[in-house]
Amino acid sequence: MSRTILETPRLYLREITRDDLDFIAAMTGDAEVMRYYPQVLDRAGAQAWLERTLWRYSTDGVGFWLVVDRTTNEPRGQVGVLMQEVDGVRETEVGYMIHRPYWRQGIATEAAAACHEYVFRTLERPRVIALVRPVNIPSQATARGLSMAVEKRTMFKDYEHDVFVKHRAT
Repeated sequence: MSRTILETPRLYLREITRDDLDFIAAMTGDAEVMRYYPQVLDRAGAQAWLERTLWRYSTDGVGFWLVVDRTTNEPRGQVGVLMQEVDGVRETEVGYMIHRPYWRQGIATEAAAACHEYVFRTLERPRVIALVRPVNIPSQATARGLSMAVEKRTMFKDYEHDVFVKHRAT
């Protein structure tokens, strides 16, 4: 049984379970979804991705959560809170990946906004980041739509990334 973490008017975000492998494999096996990642994942790669998410839950208490449509109960993607080390500093990131059939519906923005509130209110962190490759124009637009701004450019996992930042309101 998975635990619901957040709810929005159209969506709910819940912990990913091993039962979600078919969806995760379909999403991470899509070349367009994965075009800004090092590679498209086969089923074994999707299984490793899922296991890393479960590991994050046990070690960090957070990770990618499955984004589910409240009306249909069908998954749409994964959005969540990830602890990342960026330039030697442990940062709180909100990451988002929506499966291609559900692009351009505002799902990433809606789910990520709820995650921002979670970071600020529940985790009581002073800031949240998004790591976005400079070539990933759609993710940059999502970050900007969440009132995030580029703080710097850095290397992360062997790729250049812009570090978008949003600070908690005081």
